[in-house]
Amino acid sequence: MLKDHAYIAFSSLRKRFLRTSLTMLGIFIGIASVVALISLGQGMQDAINAQFASVGTDKIIVQGATGGFSPPGQNTAGIVDKHDLKLVSQVSGVKRAAGRLFRSAKVDYADGSEILFTASIPEENEGRELVIEANNIKTAEGRLLKPGDRKKLMVGNNLWTKDKFPKKVVIGSKLMVNGAQFEVVGLLHKIGAGRDDAIMMNEDDARDVLGEPEQYSAVIAQIDAGEIPSNVADRILRALRRDRHQKEGFEDATISTSEELINSVNTILGVVRAVFIGIAAISLFVGGIGIMNTMYASVLERTRDIGIMKAIGARNSDVLLIFLLESGLLGAIGGAIGVLIGIGLSKIVETISREALGSALQPAFPPYLIVGALLFSFTIGVISGVLPARQASKLPPVEALRSD
Repeated sequence: MLKDHAYIAFSSLRKRFLRTSLTMLGIFIGIASVVALISLGQGMQDAINAQFASVGTDKIIVQGATGGFSPPGQNTAGIVDKHDLKLVSQVSGVKRAAGRLFRSAKVDYADGSEILFTASIPEENEGRELVIEANNIKTAEGRLLKPGDRKKLMVGNNLWTKDKFPKKVVIGSKLMVNGAQFEVVGLLHKIGAGRDDAIMMNEDDARDVLGEPEQYSAVIAQIDAGEIPSNVADRILRALRRDRHQKEGFEDATISTSEELINSVNTILGVVRAVFIGIAAISLFVGGIGIMNTMYASVLERTRDIGIMKAIGARNSDVLLIFLLESGLLGAIGGAIGVLIGIGLSKIVETISREALGSALQPAFPPYLIVGALLFSFTIGVISGVLPARQASKLPPVEALRSD
């Protein structure tokens, strides 16, 4: 019986192909938007979490707070320096710590010039190992910097795989950084997080080139096994507060754990995704209204047919089911088209990101997304068809037969 009802509903939609197609427009635009946004958002979240996973959850980052408050007489508000690095490394629960300097520098090579992100590598072995491990720094060609290397540097993946300069950067190339000549000794694998367009040099060279004798951009600390990151972060903050003679709540340094950064990023991505899905839901609402309008028109056009069905024994529930299946099919078919379009849009964005950024944003298509989108679109169709279907099922057979 249900098979017969479904056949009648599908045949009706096929006879009105143009109207059916236009009615589904709002549904598949909405579903396509939802699928594309959720898949890309999930892909972005997975990529960011993977970056943090490579760093590890046992890392703490100490930075100067911009615009921080400081007590009278303090001359180092809002920065971290060599003294702070020593202080952090002595805090209970800290296994090892390293300071890094990040600045922009003018890089000239082969008649080309670029402003590039420049990062320092610590001179001491423990700090060097921590930075290389935390940032997953590996060479594709050449070697890593060694302690004591002078006027040597490593270049990020995009600087030697893409045409950033008129001439290809290779091992042994001579680059001018803020007017000082450096030799390339390492070509790096992809790192991500914007570091593939960076150059890296030993700390002493970075300080000379960038003009920063004492300051760090950040101090990275690794905690001992078994320690809770938030507890160690509190100890570091208390130590900095005592050293700087600051009151609680007026610190000019910020302490971030990897877990906090992951949670913050995921929260922001969740909010952004919810906003976009809310916007896409407007299209689904419009699509639902379109289905309802089409079904009302269908009831008016098929009043005589309804009368004939009832005259030969069809019950009210049969008529109701036929029209609900018809509206549900409108939603489901529109949803299926929307899913395919959404997947296509995500793949287009993936291709564009690969060409523009050098690394592809991998969209994720979990089964719950596809199945959920189809069930949701079917449900929207059924709900939109309830009132027209009810009206059709309540038509008196005699009056329906009189209709032209």
